[in-house]
Amino acid sequence: MGKVIASITTSVDGFVTGPDDGPAYGLGKGGERLHYWVMGGPWTYDGGHDFAMHGPDKEFFDDLTAGFGAGICGRGMYDAAGAWGGTNPFPGPLVVLTHRTGDQPAPEAGFTFVSGLDAALAQAAEKAGGKDVGIGGGADVIRQALAAGRVDELVLSTAPVILGAGKRLFDGFDHDIDLEVVKVVSSPYATHVRYAVTK
Repeated sequence: MGKVIASITTSVDGFVTGPDDGPAYGLGKGGERLHYWVMGGPWTYDGGHDFAMHGPDKEFFDDLTAGFGAGICGRGMYDAAGAWGGTNPFPGPLVVLTHRTGDQPAPEAGFTFVSGLDAALAQAAEKAGGKDVGIGGGADVIRQALAAGRVDELVLSTAPVILGAGKRLFDGFDHDIDLEVVKVVSSPYATHVRYAVTK
């Protein structure tokens, strides 16, 4: 089996969304600034936007995802993204960790709904076929996986913004974990740090 790599974008003050995240506001009010690096520059939910990642951000992203065979996300992320229009946009199948598995979409959409972290990791590992499994959020899924000792790498992309409110990545997390810096990449929109989780 490949590595389990958890990655997420945070503000400088540790928020992974702004206030009122969900289907109406996606990453929350003001939260789109977290993903300027993903979109290639400033964008808003009100205006049209293109996926135009470039420069150091694209090099970082391509390097990170090159080994991915499957991914995991939480139901909150899935719903906030509007199920990405009904089709999985990521490389490889996406396992959605949810207690509500009854509304599983059709298989061709590329999503598998699973209840429980262990089941999600097992399904993703099977679908990955020996490649890496990426955990993309939300924060609760990453906290669960870290607490269970199942994460090999933690990747934090820190956007140069202080949100002041929203959902914090490590809210309520009380585990003591050592990390080793593996790689750092910076752009005007984010500083990306890959950490190996010391076990």
